[in-house]
Amino acid sequence: MHIIYKKIKKSRGKRKEIPKMAKKVQDELIRTTRLQRERFQYALDQVVGKTHIRDKIGTLSEKTVHAVLKYYYEPDSSHHEIPLEKSVADVFTGAEVIEIQTRALYRLKPKLDKFLPLYPVTVVHPIAYDKWVCWINEETGEIMQKRKSPKKGNPYLAFKELYTIRDYLQNPNLHIRIVLMDMEEYRILNGWSKDKKRGGERFDRLPFRLEDEVVLDSARDYLQLLPLELAEEFTSADFAKLVKIPRQLAGTVLLVLWQLGLVERSGKCGKSYLYKIN
Repeated sequence: MHIIYKKIKKSRGKRKEIPKMAKKVQDELIRTTRLQRERFQYALDQVVGKTHIRDKIGTLSEKTVHAVLKYYYEPDSSHHEIPLEKSVADVFTGAEVIEIQTRALYRLKPKLDKFLPLYPVTVVHPIAYDKWVCWINEETGEIMQKRKSPKKGNPYLAFKELYTIRDYLQNPNLHIRIVLMDMEEYRILNGWSKDKKRGGERFDRLPFRLEDEVVLDSARDYLQLLPLELAEEFTSADFAKLVKIPRQLAGTVLLVLWQLGLVERSGKCGKSYLYKIN
């Protein structure tokens, strides 16, 4: 594994510089503030390219995205991996708890039950915005192939996870951050298919750019995810078409918003519910 990380570091060092014109266009499209970008770069500097210290409970199986986000939200590492209420908080400042969860938010339920009555809790969920998939030779650690995924991330993808903790979302002590990042995903060529890609193990994901941070501090904040172009009454299909997501995902988003009391079901159009914004 040490060889693989050395190869990844070497590969990342070969990243081409962005042409001046392209960089100017990209800068104009940036959705983050200068302070956010500086904090993110500091977090990258603390983690990427350095050997992880894995002598604490919470860092035994820590991956790079998780480690970077810990430094992004709390630069002081003395506040990381703190025993609290017979659990271990990713970050505890003495006044608030921060939990970074890359997937399976339902696993946070025991911690939420312990922490929410006592402290404000921020749950951070990262999503790949633009992603490059890099395949690694298992024996040599060489980066064999690298390609950009045609899929682009969006905040709505988080709702598949938020649905699993929907009963906690109205708690005034719970805050959500959906973090969109560009990243490289490194997979090992050890799968069961002929080209060894299908079933290949995901080794790590290395973020390199912060694209956006969606802040959900209260139920009303979720309304920012509903486009202004929605009709007074609309179906999940109408919503899906406007925000360009699959209809099933749109249904999940609306179900969460309905349970938050932000939309109501006003009737039916065929077999589909009609929704109105409250």
